[in-house]
Amino acid sequence: MMGCAAAFDMARTERVEAVTLADSDEQRLSEAVERIRRLAGTDKVTAVKLDAADTQAARKIMCGHDGVLSAVPYFFNLGLAKAAIAAGCHFADLGGNNTVVTQEFALEHEAEDAGLAIAPDCGLSPGMASILGGELLRRIGGKADALKIFVGGLPQTPRPPFNYQLVFSVEGLINEYSEPAKILRDGKMITIEPLTEVEAFAMEGFPQLEAFHTSGGTSTLPESFQGHVGECFEKTLRYPGHVRMLRALYDLGLFSSRKRLVSGTEIAPRQIISRLFEEKFASDEPEVTLLRVEAHHDDVVASFSMIDYTDPVTGLTSMMRTTAWPASIVLQMLISGEITKRGGVHQETDVPAQLFLNEMGRREVVIHYRIESAEEFLQTLAATAEEN
Repeated sequence: MMGCAAAFDMARTERVEAVTLADSDEQRLSEAVERIRRLAGTDKVTAVKLDAADTQAARKIMCGHDGVLSAVPYFFNLGLAKAAIAAGCHFADLGGNNTVVTQEFALEHEAEDAGLAIAPDCGLSPGMASILGGELLRRIGGKADALKIFVGGLPQTPRPPFNYQLVFSVEGLINEYSEPAKILRDGKMITIEPLTEVEAFAMEGFPQLEAFHTSGGTSTLPESFQGHVGECFEKTLRYPGHVRMLRALYDLGLFSSRKRLVSGTEIAPRQIISRLFEEKFASDEPEVTLLRVEAHHDDVVASFSMIDYTDPVTGLTSMMRTTAWPASIVLQMLISGEITKRGGVHQETDVPAQLFLNEMGRREVVIHYRIESAEEFLQTLAATAEEN
């Protein structure tokens, strides 16, 4: 889903000369390239079969390219980042796993020596949300009592009992639900369990939602802003009742990767739940992506907000538009030199935010900025909740 959307965005961009789309599934690859050529009206997309676990083959394909975007599950990203450096390519990925991202940043000196950049966590959140969070801090003077991120991809028509549909990699989803969340609290970096600290959330035009901690969304925000921000977190948005059911699965151990012996066969509960999620949550129905990033300081609240829907013309989901396109923009900015940093690139400090916002606007993804008093902000939230 994300790789196809990113390749489409690159292919339709005038300054991009050629795009190679690689995948292990030849039929899916062929269908994706055909769709991109039709939507973008260009034949500058080439298909190459590749197993992402084969880093030597990946390096050979990367040679001759200026940049590489990894849109495969997070556990391939470290090997692909190493292959990109060896091939002389800038590298970006959709990230989402704190441990892997830390391992990628350990390559930053090697990349810098080669005049290259490694930019993990370039999707929606982490990614665009991090860029917007950094920009909010700069606009209010560099300090904040709290930096809060709320984000979620939801079906436009929720269907019980889970009221959810799969809008990105199932491996990424389970990682969010099963790994600890990294946050700042009272200025100190801590980790807490996922699927906890549930709170009500209001967005205009939507019923009351629930927000809760998941893993990976803060990326490097706590490290970058420790000493400047008191509280920093990212919470996932879902329709009411979803987190209660997911927490029960978590407590049962169904997200665990530790294998158990069942009827003579070793199998991890996560393997089963992953397959079930793909079966139960798969849907082609229209969806919507919500994002609000808030910076609270003294009596002021500055925020960015976005509501984006499935595009009925192209068929691209809002999650594809708001995850793949930010990653495509960041990679293009690395190649063009609009992002000057080499080595490890942090979304919140190294990506020119206004240029990024301009590019998202050109793609008709509307992001609203607002600054108001804390009292006005609370009044707006209360009014929105009452309307919903």
